[in-house]
Amino acid sequence: MPLSGPSLPPADGKPARALVILLHGLGSDGNDLIGLAPHWAALLPHAAFVSPNAPFPCDMAPYGYQWFSLQDRTPARVLAGVQAAGPILDGFIDEQMALHGLAADKVALVGFSQGTMMSLHAAPRRKAALAGVVGYSGRLIDDGALAREIASRPPMLLVHGTQDEIVPYQSLELSKTALEALDVPVETVTCPGLGHGIDPAGLSAGGAFLQKVLAV
Repeated sequence: MPLSGPSLPPADGKPARALVILLHGLGSDGNDLIGLAPHWAALLPHAAFVSPNAPFPCDMAPYGYQWFSLQDRTPARVLAGVQAAGPILDGFIDEQMALHGLAADKVALVGFSQGTMMSLHAAPRRKAALAGVVGYSGRLIDDGALAREIASRPPMLLVHGTQDEIVPYQSLELSKTALEALDVPVETVTCPGLGHGIDPAGLSAGGAFLQKVLAV
């Protein structure tokens, strides 16, 4: 299932030497997270940005898209949804790498909520390590399978608000602990008082992390 969505070319006007793939949350679309790109373009003038719409129409709203359904939020159903969407995301990453002629170490994923769940699922299962993952307001969805299936360990930055009413703040430490147990390098940023969103501190931290892992 091919994905598509808005994109932004490198600010320096040259062919992309790095790529940031932005993955939105439930009920949103690619136009949401592509809005982050202008904030980071000055830090990453050599990077292209692309923000695909998730593969399925949202089944909980009359608009927007989803990576998987959350009508049934039992752990088994959520895990099955992530696993089903994983190959679709993988295919898109491969397609974008070929399109821009970039190796895995010049590609980063940035997710929000469901997009973070997809990023944390897909990235460590890819054989060639991506440059890094930034995950906002999400969590690792895993039943222990990642320990058997992990193929690479890209550095990760997890950012979460203490007042998140959708994905509890405790998800930050739980995800960090699980990933570090598999030797994945994880940094975290706590945003005091923030709900389910991205604040200026999180935006700044994400930009600095991407600048570090996508340096040329």
